Amino acid sequence: MTESLSNAEARRIALAAQGFGEKRPRGRIDRRHLYRVMNRLHLLQLDSVPVVMRTQYMPLFSRLGAYRPELLDEVAYRPHRGEYAWFEAWSHEASLLPVEMEPWLRFMKQRAREGETWGRYFKSVIEDPAYLDRVRHEIKSRGPLSAGELSDPRPKRGDWWSNRSTGARALDWLFRVGELGIRRRPGFVKEFDLLDRIVPGRILDQRTPTEDESLDELLLRSARAHGIASADCLVDYFRLPVKRSKARLAALVEDGRLVEADVEGWKPEAYLDPAARCPRSIEATALLSPFDPVVWCRKRIEGLFHFDYRIEIYVPKEKRRWGYYVLPLLVGDRLAARFDLKTQREARILEVRAAHLEDGEDALEVAETAAGELEELARCVGADRVRVGRKGNLARTLSTALRSKGSRS
Repeated sequence: MTESLSNAEARRIALAAQGFGEKRPRGRIDRRHLYRVMNRLHLLQLDSVPVVMRTQYMPLFSRLGAYRPELLDEVAYRPHRGEYAWFEAWSHEASLLPVEMEPWLRFMKQRAREGETWGRYFKSVIEDPAYLDRVRHEIKSRGPLSAGELSDPRPKRGDWWSNRSTGARALDWLFRVGELGIRRRPGFVKEFDLLDRIVPGRILDQRTPTEDESLDELLLRSARAHGIASADCLVDYFRLPVKRSKARLAALVEDGRLVEADVEGWKPEAYLDPAARCPRSIEATALLSPFDPVVWCRKRIEGLFHFDYRIEIYVPKEKRRWGYYVLPLLVGDRLAARFDLKTQREARILEVRAAHLEDGEDALEVAETAAGELEELARCVGADRVRVGRKGNLARTLSTALRSKGSRS
């Protein structure tokens, strides 16, 4: 049977699946809260862009509120009770995932090893197998190491791979094919070590699933994270091979592990997680990073929220419509406003460069809600106050709302 859903129902299902159907925890946030979010999302996208805070820290803030960002680094890069809980892998771009997911990603590493993905990368690295062997041996005997710490990193050369050293490319290749893992030093500095020093042996010793088994598992995890989604969104969550993955969806429907659905206003056919919950309402308030899973797929948020969103980091300043690093504001089940934000770390200021209200929203209500969330974010990034600029149709009302709360704005 095909499930028929209104757009509002689909929106509530999607937000509940992402953790916005529950209230934020009270009191101190500890590693158990981070585990809970990861178990919902299945991965956190990594990026070094620190405009507000680094990408991976924001989805946790959006769901948990202010917390100590260093806690993420402790969970991800320091063993707890003798084991790492998470590891880095190439999934939805570079990502952090639970170590238990390692077997399901092996087929991707095998595809890279055989040159089916990263073709130019493959050719540029395997041309010197003796050098790769030396890098392997050095990491085994000396690791963990950064590229610059290799005894023979080899000079940079101006080629397609962004003028990177041969050593850096060799390390990345060994990471992509699953021989090495990544740790991080303070400042998000990357260093490489043997994968079996990061992923526990109890995981690495597990049977390697077939490619179809892996695709099924990852598609189902994607469905749980989405609640409801198009085929394109399900495939994109873990950046799976498109043709093969879409072919598996029919089998998952036939087995009853996914349900086909028609959603009001959606052109593509949707797939529903049978265990997805549709709450009567969503009471969340959250600023969403441009790299939050809720807003990864632009067509999806247009369909769910009627919200036109693009990242304008790479758009020339004079052509930007909303700003450089713009975060949508979730109020209930609506994306009600958007804010161009920047953390001025030395001055300890969270700067609102522009504040824009969406059509049909109440300016005072949204400004008062946003003021509280911006103060919470300021606390999380270590800022003493929020400063609002003049750009945007919500800027003046937001300034007033912050002042009325007694905020140093």
